[in-house]
Amino acid sequence: MAQEEKGKVEEEGKKDAKKMDINILPVVAANPTVGVLFGVLPGLNWNMGNGADTRNSTALIGVYYTTLNQLFTSVRANAFTKEDKFNLLTDIRFNLNAQPTYGLGSVLDQSTLVGGSEIPSDNPYPPIQKQEMMSFNNFRFYQTVQKRHKQTNLFYGIGYHLDIFWNIDDKQLDLGTEPQRITHHYRYQTLKGIGTEKYSQSGLSANATFDSRDNVVNPYEGQLAAISQRGFPEFLGSTTNASQLWMEYRTYINLDESRPRNLLAFWTYGWFVTSGTSPYLALPAIGWDMFARSGRPYTQGRIRGEDLMYAEAEWRFPLQRDKDKWGGVLFLNTSTASSRTENINIFENFVFGYGGGLRFMINEKKRVNLGLDYGFGANGAQGLFVNLNEYF
Repeated sequence: MAQEEKGKVEEEGKKDAKKMDINILPVVAANPTVGVLFGVLPGLNWNMGNGADTRNSTALIGVYYTTLNQLFTSVRANAFTKEDKFNLLTDIRFNLNAQPTYGLGSVLDQSTLVGGSEIPSDNPYPPIQKQEMMSFNNFRFYQTVQKRHKQTNLFYGIGYHLDIFWNIDDKQLDLGTEPQRITHHYRYQTLKGIGTEKYSQSGLSANATFDSRDNVVNPYEGQLAAISQRGFPEFLGSTTNASQLWMEYRTYINLDESRPRNLLAFWTYGWFVTSGTSPYLALPAIGWDMFARSGRPYTQGRIRGEDLMYAEAEWRFPLQRDKDKWGGVLFLNTSTASSRTENINIFENFVFGYGGGLRFMINEKKRVNLGLDYGFGANGAQGLFVNLNEYF
């Protein structure tokens, strides 16, 4: 009889593990780039096996519309098949977008090209870069399949990566004036011999990942190390031949053995154009990582370049003596990027962001957090961020 009861408990545990949890977060935000934004962010968590030998899978589905007639849709998932035999990474987006760009590199007080002339080098008051607003449509389809190596935490495999940008409208560009109003996007594209209204990247990747995290959406311990070498040849549909390298590392350090939620989290990645020429909007940039989490408090693409490095540290801590329902975070990040055409080296300047926020655990069993953060940065940058799951 005891054996029967044990069997029932195990069977119930398997059914519970396979159950899909859906959390729907309404989103309302406002800033000069989007006007007022309305949308929903459903978060999905499920298990394709059981909790004993299969990691939980997660997906975020975003649908947003703004008062400036912008549409943002996305499906981003990190899934593990039964017994972790395969890891599937999915990133699909369709956006009717409008966002500012500021040129390449991370030297924020460099002269702007918009206006037709450079600021004299002996000017004692270098200007803050002016934003150059662009609108464009973007479709992304990234799919990576990685196989687990025996019973280890190592996965390796291949992927396909497609980005298409079209209907690109460079708002500040005006070639009919005297002097002409030239933007960084137009200058980069023409110097590289690439069209300015439509371009794409399409290619394959070789990938390897070491993942010992105890939870994908909200780790308390473990490490993640990943590398992805991507090739974008013209014969697969790319506008230009290019290759890019992505390298990433995350680790989590517990500060109190009795409170796993009290920890320091660290994240860093490097993203580099390793050969050929990538079009401007396909260059490495903050906020263009898979889950669009890097770069608080800056707008997506605020720091962009042929080479980009990013690092972030976050202290995560409970706000209750004995429970984990409520928590808080304090974060600090930095970005640096190069502009080979402007002779700006990758480590020439670092841009910092910092802030804090609250966490409310809406699913304690799977550690799904609802987060509300506020961040500050250089030149008055600031922003409010609402999210599901931890940032990294």
